[in-house]
Formats: sequence, C-alpha cells, structure tokens
Amino acid sequence: MKDMDHTQLLQGTPNFPPVALGAWAWGNDNTFGGNYTPQNLKPVFEEAMGRNFILWDTAFVYGMGTSERILGSFLREKQRNSYRISAKFTPQHADRKKENSVEAMFEESCDLLGVSYIDTYWIHNPVGMETWVRQIIPLAKQGKIGEIGLSNFNLAEIKRAQEILAEEGLQAKAIQNHYSIVCRSSETSGILDYCKQNKMTFYAYMVLEQGALTGRFDPEHPFLEGTSRAKNYNKILSRFAQLNQVTGEIAERYRATVAEIMIAWAIAKGTVPIIGVTKISQVEELDNAVKIRLTEDEIGKLEAAADRSGIRTIRMWEKEMLP
Repeated sequence: MKDMDHTQLLQGTPNFPPVALGAWAWGNDNTFGGNYTPQNLKPVFEEAMGRNFILWDTAFVYGMGTSERILGSFLREKQRNSYRISAKFTPQHADRKKENSVEAMFEESCDLLGVSYIDTYWIHNPVGMETWVRQIIPLAKQGKIGEIGLSNFNLAEIKRAQEILAEEGLQAKAIQNHYSIVCRSSETSGILDYCKQNKMTFYAYMVLEQGALTGRFDPEHPFLEGTSRAKNYNKILSRFAQLNQVTGEIAERYRATVAEIMIAWAIAKGTVPIIGVTKISQVEELDNAVKIRLTEDEIGKLEAAADRSGIRTIRMWEKEMLP
C-alpha cells in the first residue's frame, strides 16, 4: 500500500482506545518464552484491528528485525491510514559506519514494516543522546516521522533533548518509560507532570510487569525456567501474589480480571499503556479494561498495597528516575 502524508493520516484515523499494542514478544528473544509465528499471531492482529486497537509498538531490536518483519507482513494487507506505528532507534545497535546511524536504522525498520514513514519514532535510551537527538532531526524535518519520542530518559535528559531540538524549531512529543503500579518513579520524579504541562504523551511500558501483575503467576505457578521473566520475577512471586489478591478484590466489583484492573489503573493515571499481545484473550481483556473507570479510593488502595509489597522492578537497562 502506498503511504500517505502524516497529516492526512492523523486527519483520516478514527478515534481509537488509549492503549498501544506491544510486539516485543513477537521478536522471540527468549524474554517471554514461547514460539510466536506469523501463523499464530495473525489472528491476534486481526482481532485487535477489528476492535479498533490500531497503535502498534515495536523496535528493530526486538529479535533484530523479527518483530518488525512479522508485524509488517500483516500491515501490508491494510490501508496505511488504518493503523499507527511506534518504532525505535536503539543506540546499542547503531551502525556507526553510516553517516547518520538513526536514519539507517529507521530505513531498515521501514523496509521491514512496509512503510515509508513512522508515526512516533523513539530514541530507545539516552546512551549517547547528544549525538542521536541531533541525528533524528533530519527525519522530522523531512516529514518521515510524525513525532519524536524519548524512551528511558530521566527528567534532566528529557529537558536537555528538548533544548537540542528547540534549536531546530522541534520538540519531542512523547515519553516512553517503564511505569507500573510497582515502578512509579516516572511519577515521583516529576516526569508525568512535565508531560502534562508540555502536552506530551506518556507511554507506559511493562504495566503488567511482563505478566507478574496479571494474577496468573505465583510461587506454585511460576514463569518458565530459562526465560528472563523467570530470572527476574520468580523469586519475588509471593510478593506479587499478595498484591494481586488486593487487585483481585477490586476486579470482582467490575467482573474483571487482575490484568484489566492494572491496565485501567495506568489509563486512570493519564498514561497510554503499551500492552503486549500474543493471544486473542489478551485483546479481549484490553477491550474490557478501557471501559473500566476506577475511583480515586480504588486507585489509592491499589497503590498502598503496591507500596506495602516492597517490590522494586528496575531492570538492567533502566535506572531509577530520581527527582
């Protein structure tokens, strides 16, 4: 399908639920376990699109092109104004032989996805940010990306990136950080408030802590050994079980699942949660979650339970977002 101008895309896209669908697991990099193929993911994709979930988040680094290749094979069958793409430049995989490493990875992602522009293009983390922020500028000026995003940046790094972009009359419009009920440092550090004040969209990844906040895993039902999820979560699943019990009590009031309440919490906090989908049932949960309106009292109860759990889930690529 021939691409449209980004402005036309925005004008022609119907309203869609305030969530993004994550394709990290589609990269088959052993983070999640399982063997995800185009054959078993295609029905999931179609179910999501049929329910008007049209914002897809991926990255070349998810399986070194595997996620983008699978997603692209599905997108090629759709009109370009029927979906939106969020993709990333990852500094650790930059081809430094290229004059512009950001543009080189961008073009590779476009080829895999079957598009000529990307709605939100992210600098995946702040390593070497001064270089990469400058290299993303030509893509924005040429109209190849709809908006610039910054991922895993703390507040000082966000402000510095904005200074560099402002020199060229540009600004980042989106922030994407790890944000869940047990990882709220993007809130306590002032990043969420900064986004609201500057009309930036905050995308929350790992809202469900890769499944630990769904209520489906506990010490008797751990993550599959040998996966990174098992390494990072199995030893603290008893703490998650206690938190999930509180969430489950609220879920009963809404005839919802624990996962649906956690997604509803992230939406209530003013974020756009990125939820990984590999099963049709997960898409159905999303459809239920976006209809839930938690009360302030329920939000407070959930956050108090999370604080009591003492869980901290900063991962190896992350840092605490200090004030």
